[in-house]
Parts: sequence; structure tokens; C-alpha cells
Amino acid sequence: MNERAIGRLAWVMAWIGLVVGQFHAMARHNTTDGKEDLQLWATRVWSDPARDFFKPVLDWANPDAVYLTYGKIWLPVFVAFTLCAFVVRRRRQPVGFEKWAWRIALTGYVLACFGVFCDYWTQWDTYNAFFDVAFLITLPGFLLTLLGSTLLGIVLLRREFVPRSSAWLLALTFPLAFGILQVTSMGSAALPVMFAFGIAGRQLARASEPADATPSVTRPVHSG
Repeated sequence: MNERAIGRLAWVMAWIGLVVGQFHAMARHNTTDGKEDLQLWATRVWSDPARDFFKPVLDWANPDAVYLTYGKIWLPVFVAFTLCAFVVRRRRQPVGFEKWAWRIALTGYVLACFGVFCDYWTQWDTYNAFFDVAFLITLPGFLLTLLGSTLLGIVLLRREFVPRSSAWLLALTFPLAFGILQVTSMGSAALPVMFAFGIAGRQLARASEPADATPSVTRPVHSG
């Protein structure tokens, strides 16, 4: 897969994650554990009417099976933004602290991919013994994704990365993720990262040739 295809994929999968991720959240709210999420008013106010409206696509099997099925969307979504992140990183050829920020972020993204694979692709209509093992991968992947994205975003803002919206989304990953978790499920907490690389990927895809990409995307801008 070439860079432009990866860029397009990241952009499309970010939108798919935004939409299908809410069906995953609604499916979770129908499970025994997920009902606790409805104690939050910001979650309950949209989920209750939405689950009534979309009931036919949420009650075709037992709640756990529906939840695990919709959760499978996260693997291709996470893989798409991770691939795009590797492309952007390679084109920038980072130096100094930016190099370490990329390492932390990319480690988190790869762990997150393994985590969602273990969470949803090793289990089908019910949970199995592997679920506890999957949690040990998902939690550090989630934390490194938040930390690494935030550090990376701050560095990219300082180095005038283009598109600027991508850098801002990454820099604000922590507060945005916290706000998202008050409204919907954990998978959607990665939406800032999905759209950060989705937007960057769209720019890559629009370039007629890789060499035509904006200089600040393809290589670091040294500052302070």
C-alpha cells in the first residue's frame, strides 16, 4: 500500500470510527457492565433515545455478542491511523526531542492495535479467559497513546507542523479524551488521534507526488 492510499484510508477510517464507534458504545450500554456508564447524564441523554431508535441493529443477538461484534471496528481504525503515523514520521525525519515523542506515541499506537485485537478479535459471542490478558495490553497502550500523542502534538506545534489542526488535536488529546469519556465509550477516546492523522493523511493523499507534500510535514522545522 502506497503513502497516498494510507493517507486516504486514515481519513476514511476516522469517520467510520466516529460513526460505528457510537454503535459500539450503545451496544456496551446494553450489557450488564456497560449500564454503569448511563449514570453519567451526558451519556444517558443521547444513548437512551438512540438505543430505542436503533434497537433493530442492537438486539439481533445477546448484548455481549453485539458489543464484541461492533468492537471489531476498532482494529482497522487503529491500524489505519497507526500506519499513517508511521508514514508522517518517516517523511519528517525527526531529530531531537521530536524523535522521542514519536517513539512514545508510536509504541502506544502499536500496543493499542494489539490491545483492540485481543479485546475484540479473540472473543466472539461471549468473553473468554483471554479477556484478562487483553486488558494488560490495552491499558498501557491506552496510556502511552494519550501521553505520546500529547507530547508529540506539543512538539509539532512548536515546529510549525502542517496541517496545524493535526498538531492541535494531538496536543489536546488528554482533555479531549477526558471529555469524550464523559459522553461515550473508551474506544472513542482515540478520536483526536484518529482525526489528527486522518487530516494529515488527507493532505498526503491530495499531493500529486510524495515530494509535493508541505515541507513541514516531510521534514522537521528546527526552532527554539
